[in-house]
Amino acid sequence: MKKKPKVLVIDIGGTHVKLMISRREKRKFDSGPRLSPRQLIPRVKETAEGWDYDSVSIGFPAPVKNGRIAGDPKHLGKGWVGFNFTRSLGKPTRVLNDAAMQALGSYRGGRMLFLGLGTGLGSALVWQRNLLPLELGDLPYEGGIIEEVLGKPGLELLGKKIWQREVHFCVEQLRRSLIADYVMLGGGNAKLLSELPPDSELGHNRNAYLGGVRMWETEPRSRKPKWNVL
Repeated sequence: MKKKPKVLVIDIGGTHVKLMISRREKRKFDSGPRLSPRQLIPRVKETAEGWDYDSVSIGFPAPVKNGRIAGDPKHLGKGWVGFNFTRSLGKPTRVLNDAAMQALGSYRGGRMLFLGLGTGLGSALVWQRNLLPLELGDLPYEGGIIEEVLGKPGLELLGKKIWQREVHFCVEQLRRSLIADYVMLGGGNAKLLSELPPDSELGHNRNAYLGGVRMWETEPRSRKPKWNVL
């Protein structure tokens, strides 16, 4: 029987970089507004020492087009656009928006909207075998943009009670607008909700690992990618 390839999944966030070799085995190191790819690579190699893997999946907190980072992120340093991760890591590497990767791992059928309540607001839409990364965080809202309310800045400014009320309102409006059957809520701050909005579920950060593995799935006969990333 052919050995199943082992995937190292890297979830790059504004606060931490998480490395996963399985849904249970996780290591991490601090991130931050000055983190650049040249700083990232040696930290990844050091943190992943002792792990055996064949390929790498990276979830990145900025738009990714055709597997390439399209712009520097809001909460990290510079120099990400055009960076060659495969060459630097020495393993075949695929890059996807971090929210889209977690959405891919959270998907269980139907038409699903994923919203990541973290430093900002991650978002993606999944249906059948299609994955559409979104940038809903930039939608105008309350004189600014919506991620300033639903993300970490909004939580700190509004307080937990008012923040939860805003989350409930916005989640329902976004679900209706995108005709989603259900909303999967991920990100560290989703756990702070004392009650979930209607037609929503609480995801788990470990789903990012499954999403990273699914990035490498192919059709058995054609060997074409199983998931169509739009």
